[in-house]
Parts: sequence; C-alpha cells; structure tokens
Amino acid sequence: MTPGEELPPLTVPITRTLIVAGAIASRDYQDVHHDAEAARAKGTPDIFMNILTTNGLVGRYVTDYLTGRLGPAGPEAVLRKVSIRLGVPSYPGDVLVLTGRIHSVNERTMEISVVGTNRLGRHVTGRVVVARSHDPGTAT
Repeated sequence: MTPGEELPPLTVPITRTLIVAGAIASRDYQDVHHDAEAARAKGTPDIFMNILTTNGLVGRYVTDYLTGRLGPAGPEAVLRKVSIRLGVPSYPGDVLVLTGRIHSVNERTMEISVVGTNRLGRHVTGRVVVARSHDPGTAT
C-alpha cells in the first residue's frame, strides 16, 4: 500500500431501518433520527442518519478494505483515530458512496482520507489512522 492509492468505493443504501437502528445502537434517542413527523416539525424533510452511524460506516469502510487487502492480517489492523466532519444529511432512500485514498504509510500506521457523498453532495469527509500490527498478539 502506497500513498495516493485509491480504495474501491463502497455503496451503502440509506434505509429507515439503518437510520433508526444506528441511532438506537449508539443510544441517540433524538426524535429526528426515528420520528419522521417530529423531524418535519423541526424543519427537515424526513428522519436523517446520525453522526455515530456515519462514523461507524467510515470505520467499516476502512477495515473492510484492509481485511480484503491484507487477508488474514486485516483484522489485526486497529482503528486508532477517526476524525470526520458532516456535511449534508443522509435521508431514507439516499445512497451513500464512500471513497478513500491512502494519505500516508509508515511501518506502524497508515492514514486514509475518506469522502462520502449522496444525492445532496458531501455527507462526510475525514481521516482515519490505522495501527498496523506486526505481531498477532499486539494491536499497537
């Protein structure tokens, strides 16, 4: 893996179930993530995905890539830092497309830039730092 290398895109259909399940799993009980009527009353056209679900999808994107790329060594890679910034919301029926590029690599870590877009534009931008384990019993 080298800096500049692009990750293959990951397409994630945004469903009501994903939005609600992600909010519940992350203990985010804000009504805008599960109650369409309440969301509309607050000025948004529908429920929308929360930041923690987006954060999880970004992490999944990177770890799935590393698992596929590194084979059995992939699961030994550990997310050390996920820094994201939200842009436009993701609503039910949207399709989130995550793309990435390896920013830097050294013997212990790699940094990957990630962008997620939907029909409205950029939903998320960020960077992920991954620790690369050389010893199966050590995650740092």
